[in-house]
Amino acid sequence: MPASAPSDPASAPRQGEPIRADLAELLAGLKFDAQGLVTAVIQDHADATVLMVGWMDAEAVRRTLTTGRTWFWSRSRREYWQKGETSGHRQYVRSVHADCDRDALLVRVEQVGGACHTGARSCFEEALPAVTGSSVAGAATGSSVAGAATGSSVAGAATGSSADGAATGSEAFGSPAAARAAAVGGETRP
Repeated sequence: MPASAPSDPASAPRQGEPIRADLAELLAGLKFDAQGLVTAVIQDHADATVLMVGWMDAEAVRRTLTTGRTWFWSRSRREYWQKGETSGHRQYVRSVHADCDRDALLVRVEQVGGACHTGARSCFEEALPAVTGSSVAGAATGSSVAGAATGSSVAGAATGSSADGAATGSEAFGSPAAARAAAVGGETRP
């Protein structure tokens, strides 16, 4: 738990009994970083959109698991906060999963209003240009990301293949490494 966090767990809001009798053991099994925090990825339960990322200590995880709402530790304000307590843009917990290393959480929620502090639905609205890959043998690229180098031509970006057979990707740039470099304006790396 962060140093300035309240030490009295009784002060935490409780909306019923813990969902598991071994909640303390479950929390002890999570791997918190040097600041006592774990990353929490918040995802929309209905359509799988990644909404935001926040930080939780053991108490914020406990509150999230036992109240049905998301709770976080604010690293800047050094206090607990419940999503939507001031904005009204609430998150209602549908499920919580630990990753295989138990050092990150995926919290699936029903989102009411925007999840981002800017009011946007998701904090991940800005697409960055990137060369995309493909699982198809021999293909240079695959799926499309807005503004990224993809299977269809994007002005000034490296592409992998085209529907009309035009030279793109490694054919247009000489090699996959050159195509990647052209897309990011940098050096060639495998």
